[in-house]
Amino acid sequence: MKHSEFWLRMEQQFGHGYARVWADSHVMAELDGRTASEALDQGESPKTVWRAVHANLQLPASER
Repeated sequence: MKHSEFWLRMEQQFGHGYARVWADSHVMAELDGRTASEALDQGESPKTVWRAVHANLQLPASER
């Protein structure tokens, strides 16, 4: 998964304006206490971060 696909999926879930806000502010245990933005900035793959977001939001398997 590319960063662009990650952000597209985030925008589909949260809307254009809120996706970045959520990624910058929501700390997840699945990312070792980091936000999605922090994890991406620290080199975590977008696929790994999306899986954490997916699990955290308890999205359906079809959105994985």
